[in-house]
Amino acid sequence: MATKLAATAIPFEHYFSIDDEACDQRIAEAKQKLGDDLVILGHHYQRNEVFKHADYSGDSLKLSRNAAESDAQYIVFCGVHFMAEVADILSRPDQIAILPDMAAGCSMADMANRVNVDRAWQEMSEVLDPDEMITPITYINSAADLKSFCGKHGGIVCTSTNAPHVLDWAFAQREKVLFFPDQHLGRNTGYKMGIPLEEMVVWDFDKPLGGLTPEALKKAKIILWKGFCSVHQMFQPQQIDNFLEKYPETKV
Repeated sequence: MATKLAATAIPFEHYFSIDDEACDQRIAEAKQKLGDDLVILGHHYQRNEVFKHADYSGDSLKLSRNAAESDAQYIVFCGVHFMAEVADILSRPDQIAILPDMAAGCSMADMANRVNVDRAWQEMSEVLDPDEMITPITYINSAADLKSFCGKHGGIVCTSTNAPHVLDWAFAQREKVLFFPDQHLGRNTGYKMGIPLEEMVVWDFDKPLGGLTPEALKKAKIILWKGFCSVHQMFQPQQIDNFLEKYPETKV
């Protein structure tokens, strides 16, 4: 899956020396000059200094759809790499997706890459036939080449909202699912669908056969990639308990 993200060398040191007011003025002038040829997308997680310049705001998929439906030739995505890739995939051939910082990434998305997923698929083939038995699913918060991998192997892409429907579809195709990169989304969705925890295993890409025995792999209904959001990992049960003790009226 080829993408056409624009990469331009920008002398960051030069921009660091510009104060906020001057920077805002330059952005406003550029937007006025380009007019409808430019659309700026601001993800919810952006700082207000960036967010205020956005023509559209929201989550990454919604923003990509907004951009694809616009008349703009240039799409500036103020977000991380996979978000700009989604905008590039959904946009027309004449539109150019631009990521201001090509190094902007997501730690969770980076936990699954094409090399490791290809190797995992190959290792699984030593125990069973993955193309006959496993449907690969990647969360939309992942690299474009992983979405391509799923397409190549009869799989699919999901969002956090439609994950249950996607899992239903996947199990209608084959008996097992490989879910990446977010193990928690895969596990929690599967559990709510009635899949026992003992039928879900974690594939550790740093270990031979994912750290699993052939028997565990054969028994598993869902194979979860060892990936996670580092921010979500910081939440602890005692933090919730402490908050509820102080504010018992709170709904979690």
